Amino acid sequence: MFDFFSRVLAAVRRVIGRFFALLVRPFAASGRWVRRRGWIIRGIVVVFLLLFVGLYAYFFWQTQVWTGFDPDYVQAYDLRAEAQVSAGEQVPARSGEGSRTCSSSVIADVAADLTDMNVNQNAWISSMLLYKLGFFGLAWDDTPFFDNKASFQRGVNQTVRRTAVELVDALGRVRGTSQIDRDLQKARESIQFSEDAWYFGLSPFGPKTPTPSFYRTAIDSLRAFNDRLESCDAVFDARADNLIQFLDRIASDLGSTSAILRERSENYNGGWFDTRADDRFWFAYGQLYGYYGLLHAARGDFSDVVSQRSLESLWDATESQFRAALNITPPIVSNGREDGWIMPTHLATMGFYILRARSNLVELRQVLDR
Repeated sequence: MFDFFSRVLAAVRRVIGRFFALLVRPFAASGRWVRRRGWIIRGIVVVFLLLFVGLYAYFFWQTQVWTGFDPDYVQAYDLRAEAQVSAGEQVPARSGEGSRTCSSSVIADVAADLTDMNVNQNAWISSMLLYKLGFFGLAWDDTPFFDNKASFQRGVNQTVRRTAVELVDALGRVRGTSQIDRDLQKARESIQFSEDAWYFGLSPFGPKTPTPSFYRTAIDSLRAFNDRLESCDAVFDARADNLIQFLDRIASDLGSTSAILRERSENYNGGWFDTRADDRFWFAYGQLYGYYGLLHAARGDFSDVVSQRSLESLWDATESQFRAALNITPPIVSNGREDGWIMPTHLATMGFYILRARSNLVELRQVLDR
């Protein structure tokens, strides 16, 4: 057994050595060419190398440092400290206050804060130039490097996109028949923009507005809606059937992700060598991270419905399922066989947690529909 593993390690060392030799060869040849040139050419090359190294150092920092990431971030939204009224309902006036005030939407707050974390507290990785260029022409998503944060951000963004649609179509209107709220409509249009736009593109050819600029517009629009809602100049329709629809949309979204994880887990058992397993895992993780906060927010926005249907304990259990899934943060994502004994199967594990969370959402929906 010892000899077998020794031969395997030796073979791995030879493969890695040959790979790096091929990787270094063009750089060594370029170095010999530069040494035979004059000082002007050398200076240009040095400036180019410094720029190249600086850009990659910045890229490495942005992809490895996750600012604002906190699995317990929902604790910042202390719903118990707020008046126990649903979003859009008038808040009882305090002594000495004459102006009318309504309760703002925690869902809109969380959606704006999640997007703020994606594009203001962190760089939006998917539209960075070096991310778009890839690794010697190979997309970073097809490698095991530098793509985990991008996948996580896209997962979080998927939850905000889904929520923006619900805010426009149902939650921000009276029974879905009143006029569409202008701020919510602008937020939906902005957050639906392409995730990988840079300052210049080839299809169509020409200058473009980068993705983060559109997402920052969505943040401003969501906050503007909440300001108007707090002044009782906007609408939030906190009815039970709207909550049912919102839970249905979340459950459907998670069901689709669960199917993607299952397909990858069943058909690509590459263990630690499956270069797309980490993309699937961190996208699913981002979805759970986003929906954890949005579900917590929905409890505040629909506080009257939750209280009338006595959903507190079931809601607590549902949130705990989402939080439990966020404890899975492996340093290297593995897509091994479910009956394997060396390489774990993180995709199947994440899929299991998603199905548990989804089953709780379905139970919540059934209780509401009685």
